[in-house]
Amino acid sequence: MSLPFSDDLKRPVVALAPMAGITDLPMRDLVAGFGADLVVSEMVASGELLCNRPGTREKAELGLERAATSVQLAGRDPQVMAEAARQIADQGAGVIDINMGCPAKKVTGGLSGSALMRVPDLALRMIDAVANAVDLPVTVKMRLGWDDDSLNAADLARGAQNAGVRMVVVHGRTRCQFYKGAADWAAIARVVDALDIPVLANGDIIDLASARDALALSGAAGIMVGRGIQGQPWLLAQLIAGLDENREGQGVDTPADVPALAAAHYEAMLDFYGPDLGLRVARKQLGWYMDRAGTAPDLRGRILRARTAIEVLDLLPEALDASRTANTKDQDGDLAA
Repeated sequence: MSLPFSDDLKRPVVALAPMAGITDLPMRDLVAGFGADLVVSEMVASGELLCNRPGTREKAELGLERAATSVQLAGRDPQVMAEAARQIADQGAGVIDINMGCPAKKVTGGLSGSALMRVPDLALRMIDAVANAVDLPVTVKMRLGWDDDSLNAADLARGAQNAGVRMVVVHGRTRCQFYKGAADWAAIARVVDALDIPVLANGDIIDLASARDALALSGAAGIMVGRGIQGQPWLLAQLIAGLDENREGQGVDTPADVPALAAAHYEAMLDFYGPDLGLRVARKQLGWYMDRAGTAPDLRGRILRARTAIEVLDLLPEALDASRTANTKDQDGDLAA
């Protein structure tokens, strides 16, 4: 089985990063509909997966049987990770990703996520266990290292390649940086030079210019975009078009009817989560759309405080109308993938 993008890599791979509470199934489906090469599920704790029987919605959240979806697992026990990988593979997953990049204290405190970069022997045992447990492509997402004194991404990635990993994604920061400062795309080049498999660059990719810079400085085979998609899920389509040397121009325009797109996204979230939970969960996504559109504060407040979906849908066209003329709006902001 191959990864869901061309093996010959005629153009840079453009993928959506996993983000807890953000890249849920409705968001991933929306981004995948714009042509993303790969989308990754929110992090799944391997131990919890084995201990708790997933319900219908939880199984759907994994995106099983979707060709462009990878399921990301986190954990610290090689055998538990291997068993979780087998379970997900049996349920129809196409790609499994191992989380070695999450910097959150609640994850690293349990020796998962980027904390594994401090114990490379354990990390490599876990990678080997997962790769040997399934007949699926296995990928790894990591950081440059735990801190500036332990920049071991290249060594760890080389060991992962030897264990059978098919692709590595590197966020251009250390764990101790969290999301502060700027992603060091040039430092990712050391990982690229050490491997024969594709490496994707991640961190601070928010538009076509930053995508091109990340590729040029890292030499990576592609990019993985995180929070740059907030409020503009069509961004990956723009990057795919803009990075294609066979296409003229700088990419594709913002969709003409952003209010309708946002309304469809909102309704998909209501369908997935149910009306009550969906109403609450969707507020952050609506907030990002309104950030991009420059929605007036009073109207924004009415939408975010709305108690019914009908009220939200009635107000969205007015709230997001500004986005019709926002194609050239500067998108710098505070975004960091």
